[in-house]
Amino acid sequence: MKILWIWKVQTLNREYPTRPIVGAGALILENGKLLLIRRGAKPGQGRWSIPGGLVELGELVQNAVVREVKEECGLDIEVERLIDVFDSITRDEKGRVQYQFVVVNFLAKIKGGILKNADDVLEARWTSLNEVEKYNLTNAFRAFFQKHHESLKQLCTSR
Repeated sequence: MKILWIWKVQTLNREYPTRPIVGAGALILENGKLLLIRRGAKPGQGRWSIPGGLVELGELVQNAVVREVKEECGLDIEVERLIDVFDSITRDEKGRVQYQFVVVNFLAKIKGGILKNADDVLEARWTSLNEVEKYNLTNAFRAFFQKHHESLKQLCTSR
């Protein structure tokens, strides 16, 4: 008698997920400016946000943000501290959860590398804090930025 083992590989669906997905972002401030990236993939394709991405299984969230910034922007960073953890939930026209992320944003500083955008980043740009809200930001990053604008200005002046 033969026994057939079937392994079900579960893939992570970003769209219409069965559970929240964890992401990590980096607030990188230098010379009074914030590093923004224009996203090349959904959700938020074509809109501006900060560098970051998904935490992989078995990966520490701080290591994920370091990896993602290197992959997206070519920069080596060091995480300084946690800034905020927030929920980003997008519902479709029927009220179903289309995207749900728990995003952990860190303040980080550059240790090395050269700024360049990867395949999933359309553009990377240093932007004055006074100019950030003029960009076509993702909804989640716009809400985050509005909540933390004053503290980010203080961080810029203390660097």
